Amino acid sequence: MLIGAAVVFTLLLGGTHWYLWRRLVRDVSAPGGWYRKVATVAAVLLPVLSLLALTGRELGVPFGALQVVSWPGYYWLAMLLYLMLFLVPAELLRWALLRRRAARTQEAAATTPAPVPVAAGAPGTSAGGDTPDGTPDEAPDASAAPEPAAPEAAALSRRLVVSRGIAVGTGVLATGVVGYGAYAARRLTTKRVGVTLAKLPRAAHGYRIAVVSDIHLGPIMGRAHCQNVVDHINRAQPDLITVVGDLVDAEVDDLRSAVAPLAGLRARDGAYFVTGNHEYYLDTAAWVDHVRELGLIPLANARDELPYFDLAGVNDVDGEGSAFGGPDFEAALGDRDRTRATVLMAHQPVQIHDAVDHGVDLQLSGHTHGGQMWPFTYLAALSNPTLAGLERYGDTQLYVSRGAGAWGPPVRVGADPDVTIIELASAQA
Repeated sequence: MLIGAAVVFTLLLGGTHWYLWRRLVRDVSAPGGWYRKVATVAAVLLPVLSLLALTGRELGVPFGALQVVSWPGYYWLAMLLYLMLFLVPAELLRWALLRRRAARTQEAAATTPAPVPVAAGAPGTSAGGDTPDGTPDEAPDASAAPEPAAPEAAALSRRLVVSRGIAVGTGVLATGVVGYGAYAARRLTTKRVGVTLAKLPRAAHGYRIAVVSDIHLGPIMGRAHCQNVVDHINRAQPDLITVVGDLVDAEVDDLRSAVAPLAGLRARDGAYFVTGNHEYYLDTAAWVDHVRELGLIPLANARDELPYFDLAGVNDVDGEGSAFGGPDFEAALGDRDRTRATVLMAHQPVQIHDAVDHGVDLQLSGHTHGGQMWPFTYLAALSNPTLAGLERYGDTQLYVSRGAGAWGPPVRVGADPDVTIIELASAQA
């Protein structure tokens, strides 16, 4: 099944690049020119780099090489998305412009009077081909008047102008969107959200929980990105820090330096971690152990009783059937004191239904990235109960973070990254 999916994806990628080559290279340039040569090489090389960025780890490509190919490979995937989004609708514009020009040309040709042929022996000529003064009648000089341009040449010129205009326009638009998205992906913001819990004691009114998910440290986002996240969290001075999965996209030995700033996280009641689906693409147990060495407390289907509420954590659903194991809500929540408020860390929002069944008061999740790049926001909204923000499911509230990093292209369009500070409020206050 995986091989079949890979074949389909490769064929789709190849077909898409063939279409782009036609519209952005062949239709706008002359054969043999420097632009066509360079652009054709790029049309072949860029999808190869994208495939390596996506599958290089599984193929055993060294991490250092992945750091090189991931930049152009992933950014090109973002460009590919927005070029197609702009080029495909532009086909209608291309058709309308060329049809309109062709109609005008035909109309002009229909209204232009045809030349009247002069018959032999007509007045002003002699039957023997002499003029009235007796001089021989000479054939007209072909060079005396320019021939009209051929219709084919005029049509070719029109197509070239329209094709170049559309190619330049879509290229500028796509570059602008991706450039903005690359800037937005690095513009980490701090959100503040108030959540009232009925079981929270009055003494905990105003308690602050930092929520961060989907940091995605890997070949592109490294130590500087991690330090930026840590600085944002520490500046907010939370009482508790929760790292809700998808921390990394490479093995421990590749990212020791990148994750080192996590040791600087500071909160009165500590920093906690649960696995996301991306931790299961790696050596999950090695990462859980390393996170513990950095000072974070992993909650693998476990619970801690904090002064004012219980904090529980469950493994990600992608862990089902793996050596590390999937979620076990009964192990994390089964024997707790139900008179106390419970906050659950669970990476994917779809885990909310089990949280409701177990009487959780607040679930903290990530995973969706808020869609990361429009129009994927619509697909992410269809596959998750909540795309981003706070919603209520019965007596359980769910907060979904848009995440602090990015998977694949380090680009965000319509879904800025954030660190969230949840300020708990007591219903008794």
